[in-house]
Amino acid sequence: MKKSATEGLTNEQLIKKKDLLKGVAIGFGIIYLVAIGILIYIFSTKGFKNVSVALIPVFTFPLTVLPLLISLSSVNKELTSRNL
Repeated sequence: MKKSATEGLTNEQLIKKKDLLKGVAIGFGIIYLVAIGILIYIFSTKGFKNVSVALIPVFTFPLTVLPLLISLSSVNKELTSRNL
């Protein structure tokens, strides 16, 4: 069976990787919320006609963060399988 990338890591490396991925995910979440806030502000001041291009990054952002969340999930599964 194919081994995952997290199985070869030590316990300390797994914990460090989990903390890093969690921090990056929180940072991206904050950036996403700020982008939505800016978009709402632009909509309220200029209307929908002038900001059609601004919708593309906001709606594609969750797709770009998805690999990060999958990696974080696999690290968490490995940590629970090791009872850490």
